[in-house]
Amino acid sequence: MSENTQVENLTKTEARVAKDLYNAYKTLKPLPMSDYEPLVTNDDSAYRVQKKLMELKNQPLGGYKVSLTSKQTQHMFDSDEPLYGAQVKSHFVKSPVHLTSGKQLMSPLAEVELEFRAKEDLSPEDSLDDLMKKTTVAPGVEVPDSRFYDWFPGLSKYLVMSDAAVGGYVVYGDEQDTNTYSYDDLAKVHCKMYHNGKMVAQGTSSEVLGNPMKSLQWLVKKLHTQGMQMKAGQMVSSGTFLLPPHLTKGDWKVTFDSGMHDLHLSVK
Repeated sequence: MSENTQVENLTKTEARVAKDLYNAYKTLKPLPMSDYEPLVTNDDSAYRVQKKLMELKNQPLGGYKVSLTSKQTQHMFDSDEPLYGAQVKSHFVKSPVHLTSGKQLMSPLAEVELEFRAKEDLSPEDSLDDLMKKTTVAPGVEVPDSRFYDWFPGLSKYLVMSDAAVGGYVVYGDEQDTNTYSYDDLAKVHCKMYHNGKMVAQGTSSEVLGNPMKSLQWLVKKLHTQGMQMKAGQMVSSGTFLLPPHLTKGDWKVTFDSGMHDLHLSVK
């Protein structure tokens, strides 16, 4: 399905859902899930809503996030494959970052991920080795945030997709060429997450489809089926190492091994 076809096939109901999501995005006033679950009931419809939502935001595209990259999260959202969400450029931010609850955030979580940036346009024909040569990698904390009340973990997959994969912010660290690492090394990155000095979670990159590079490859191929392409300069947050805790107020730090630097995020 092409990008233009997605827009042309948008129904009045889908347009209304997109408009309501955009208003919630602007006002930070969440929507009731139960009112919208009957309105978006398949993948194509959900991606059409997302596309319209991004048009309403009218901001430069910074890249994408990939969700449902572990068996656990796929089971939670009754899915057998990942999904993606487009993300505005201004919400990709370099660590250290300070965010304000109620002004920038609604009901956020904290996910630890690897962030890949395209050094050139990416192609569905690219092998995993090609993708490693064509990207940089950085440690990251993705901050999912939804426009629906009490959304995690009960939000339907189709509303997750409609809401740009519940995109919030992506906090990233120092970038280096991805092929600085071996393919196998990228599956062995371990992290520890701390809140106000207390460790609250830890995880390993192998949770992301076995290797985060597979998540990037999935996204590139998925975009191609919809007439889109990941372009040079765009970044993708590739999937969480761990089941995310709620991002509550205070100081957050994530440490990484594999030569990746710590990340810092505070919420007030």
